[in-house]
Amino acid sequence: MRAADHTLPNVDLILSPRLRLCSWRDDHREPFSGMHADPEVMADLGGPATREQSDAKFDRYVQAYREYGTSRWAVEDLDGVFLGYCGVMPRMPAPDHPLGFHHEIGWRFKRAAWGRGYATECAKAALEHAIARTGLSDIIAYTGPDNLRSQAVMKRLALRRDPTKDFSFDLPDGAMFPVLVWSVEIERYQK
Repeated sequence: MRAADHTLPNVDLILSPRLRLCSWRDDHREPFSGMHADPEVMADLGGPATREQSDAKFDRYVQAYREYGTSRWAVEDLDGVFLGYCGVMPRMPAPDHPLGFHHEIGWRFKRAAWGRGYATECAKAALEHAIARTGLSDIIAYTGPDNLRSQAVMKRLALRRDPTKDFSFDLPDGAMFPVLVWSVEIERYQK
């Protein structure tokens, strides 16, 4: 049991035609964790996450919003059912990360929400919001070479492939995981 609800009040809400992107609440923790425990959802990310790992990620998203005014958002359908997350996240990587500090647009959805265009719809709304709210001039997106679903979303968002920023990292099993990078054309999302 948690000592206190330290999530943000639902002060920000982004509406898209079919979805709402909202601030994190403690009632999102359980479905968030369930999504991260799904082997199919996590196949491109090194496998399922534990509840502890999921809670740590959840807490990072809440903290990032407090500090930077942008983060991943909980994505719900218009009836309030949790579907996943999407948003522009400030990334505070390990000191040896090849990209250093940067902002990344990203998304993840529970399996039942795949194939409906939600990632593209949410990412467009999240980019417009983050750029208007923070004035960011550089946002990237990245994924593995085998994650064709995310690459298709990046193409639909008209992101520009930027192989000069590609990198790789070591997986727990010792294998290398290559990462492909795309850049957001900021002017496309300025209102």
